[in-house]
Amino acid sequence: MPSSLRQNSPDRSAVDNSSSASMKLGLLLAGIIVIAATMRSPITATGPIVELIRTDTGISHTLAGLLTSLPLLAFAAISPFAPQLARRFGLETALLTAIILVTIGVSLRFMPSVPVLFAGTAILGCGIALSNVLLPSLIKRDFPLRVGLVTGLYSVSMNIWGAIASGISVPAAGLTSMGWHASLGMWAILSILALILWLPHVRSGRRGEVYVASKTEAKPVRLITSSLAWYVTLFMGLQSLIFYTTITWLPEVLSDQGFSSSSAGWMLSLMQMVSVPVTFIVPILAGRMKDQRGLTAITGSCLILGYAFLLSGISSLVTVGVALAGVGAGASFGLVTMFFVLRTSDARQAAGLSGMAQSFGYMLAAVGPLLFGVLHDWTQGWTLPLLLQVTLAVLLLFMGLKASANRLIGS
Repeated sequence: MPSSLRQNSPDRSAVDNSSSASMKLGLLLAGIIVIAATMRSPITATGPIVELIRTDTGISHTLAGLLTSLPLLAFAAISPFAPQLARRFGLETALLTAIILVTIGVSLRFMPSVPVLFAGTAILGCGIALSNVLLPSLIKRDFPLRVGLVTGLYSVSMNIWGAIASGISVPAAGLTSMGWHASLGMWAILSILALILWLPHVRSGRRGEVYVASKTEAKPVRLITSSLAWYVTLFMGLQSLIFYTTITWLPEVLSDQGFSSSSAGWMLSLMQMVSVPVTFIVPILAGRMKDQRGLTAITGSCLILGYAFLLSGISSLVTVGVALAGVGAGASFGLVTMFFVLRTSDARQAAGLSGMAQSFGYMLAAVGPLLFGVLHDWTQGWTLPLLLQVTLAVLLLFMGLKASANRLIGS
């Protein structure tokens, strides 16, 4: 072989390896984005058609609230076990399990049975719980230099598809004889696509490897005794409680204020669409800051003003309030996903904090949709429930300011 060719061979091999690695990361990113698309749409599709479901099945407002609370209870129950599942079988296999559970759960909601509707909702909640905990750890492991960017992309995907689900839920219910069952069940298409995209990563996955070990790996920390871990957990719970309560009941609140069912559904979609750029930008900004208290103050203020305007019942202020609530919801979600990374020293610790925050946080959040429905049934109005949302936004601001300070768990 000529010497010139021998000299060029290593360079060509390096280029080929680099190209292969870039392609693999690109496919991994595509898989993350599509998995994220399945993490809100099955839940946000419920709110706009909750009145249709109640009318068709005869269930109460309290039971209707359970349709959103059930996934949150599943999040709380399953989240602590997600890191152990990933350590035993690998992140890729654990995430495959998550996608399969979502597909089964969404598909069950096609069936014309109230018990099966609730069972399917619980099963899809278990799948989403695994994805909730493990995706931040996967991002920290495989995109260590682009954590903020990739977190922003997966957050945007969640919110875009969540908004689309809210917007088309009512129209989709009128397209076929299956009615609201079609609105809930059609999201199996997304989870099947995620399944197809994720299978190649399972075959090449690293069994038992949840994180990339390093010489500077942090010592194990008892998260349950860390005040900072609890501030992050309570921030996580409050932002989830506020968000999931809103996506369940906002359409019905707006309907009682004079909006049509379709318009109320699109207003819920608006709330989520305005959050899309925020959920992309906030993680990037947070990743460049040592201290996120300024971002947290803006986030809390948007939520407080948003629900205060919604409480006013004045049409023009209600629209502004919905938009502000969307900005606050997007920013608070972007912040808490970054807290899992910024307040920890390595990916194992990030997975542990994510599991704790989502377990206790979603247990708290599950109370919201149910309590909102109970308060409405008790008062026959929305004033007291909306006052509760304003109060919760104030508490979120306090917890967020504590969680935003520049320090690490265990330091």
